[in-house]
Amino acid sequence: MFTRTLAKHLAPALLAGLALRLFFILHFPFYSGDTAYYEELARNWLYHDVYGFYSHGQLVPSDARGPGYPAFLAGIYFLAGTGRKAVMLAQAFLDLATCVLAAGIANRLAAGAPDATRTGVAAAALWLTALCPFTANYAAVPLTEVLATFFTTLALLIFVSPAGMEFDAIVSDRDLRRATKIWFAGGLVVGLGTLVRPETPLLFVAVLIFLWLRYRRPANWKKLTLATLWMIVGLLLPLASWAARNAVSLGRVQFLAPRYAETYGDVLPTGFYSWTKTWMFRFRDAYLFTWKLPSQSIDVKNLPSYAVDSPEELARVASLLERYNRAPGMTRQLDFEFARLARERAKRHPIRTYFWIPVERAASMWFTPRITLLPFSGRFWPLAESYHYNPAEFEVTLGLTLLNVLYVAMGLAAAWFWRTNPGVLLIVAFIAVRTAFLTQLQTCEPRYVLVCFPALLAVAAQLWRHSQTRGNDREIVIS
Repeated sequence: MFTRTLAKHLAPALLAGLALRLFFILHFPFYSGDTAYYEELARNWLYHDVYGFYSHGQLVPSDARGPGYPAFLAGIYFLAGTGRKAVMLAQAFLDLATCVLAAGIANRLAAGAPDATRTGVAAAALWLTALCPFTANYAAVPLTEVLATFFTTLALLIFVSPAGMEFDAIVSDRDLRRATKIWFAGGLVVGLGTLVRPETPLLFVAVLIFLWLRYRRPANWKKLTLATLWMIVGLLLPLASWAARNAVSLGRVQFLAPRYAETYGDVLPTGFYSWTKTWMFRFRDAYLFTWKLPSQSIDVKNLPSYAVDSPEELARVASLLERYNRAPGMTRQLDFEFARLARERAKRHPIRTYFWIPVERAASMWFTPRITLLPFSGRFWPLAESYHYNPAEFEVTLGLTLLNVLYVAMGLAAAWFWRTNPGVLLIVAFIAVRTAFLTQLQTCEPRYVLVCFPALLAVAAQLWRHSQTRGNDREIVIS
């Protein structure tokens, strides 16, 4: 991939990408509540040999968070101390490595095109990802996104390798051994990513769906079975040590971090979550409702009109929230009543609950200005009023919104033009599977789709193919 022409782009693109990430680190550093959890886990693990939290003055083991990101932090703390700037700088360089991986994906997707065209496509992907402000911004916050994106992009680069994806080309024992290495390596990287983010196996699911649908003929069943088994072995290998640790320290075998990042024995407000899933699709509502639990009061005045279907239902919700505000947290009885309300709403409007709300959540996650880490409100409507009160904020919000739409539009256009390319189809399957899963979480956070952006931009870079080769490339598989 690293031809002389691409090498000319490498240093300028990475330097420009580094400058963008340093800009965010210096001017817009950000820390969330999860940041403190990861930092405490890393410090306790490094300095006290216990992966856990302090509770009532005692350090007790925990499995509430996967060990991948705390291990990353602990490594930086060991080398450079516990300063957050060192973590951010490390994340900036790791994110630049992800940009190079995305260029590799774009290069493989353009296989069959002339070498100059493939180089141009790889260079376009490199510049697109290096200058993407949405991923670059997360270098300035100690959270899992940068590391999770790196592992996801690396796994996709492995999986789009023709040695493992083109079953028709596996005709000898040597080809099979080479394919086996690809399947195992891809599963291994997904397993490492799972230690960072528990939803990473969705990539594994997308790969299996793609392979079994594409090569579903009985003649390929043996290869499909071998591919599945070797990917499972690779996936489970890094998770086995985590499960063994949980068995020894906590008395239970658990391969994944808990869905709600809860401690064993916590009472979860799943009924309340089910109720919010019948109407919530805006990220800001997570601050006003979901994240208020368990100790902050919830104001019924913040309830949007579409969250209730009648004045009677509004009175009922107001009564439940009033009882919650008076009680010390969410009780089991209150949660049960929210669950019953959720079932009633879903029964009355199943299409709205199971189709339109997920669609709106997906749109909210993908088409957003992504100013969560920036000191802007994101206020956009009404246009004239928003511009009048804060022109700079309005212009930044509008600019980032249009840029986000442009990225998605480019990805969709390229995916349509090269819709027979198996690598493109695999990436589309991954994005679709991950998005569908994310719509079922208790909140709809736009940051959860960030891990898709390097792959999305690698697909978008296919638009840089020369026009004279475009028609032929549509029927060419990766090589």
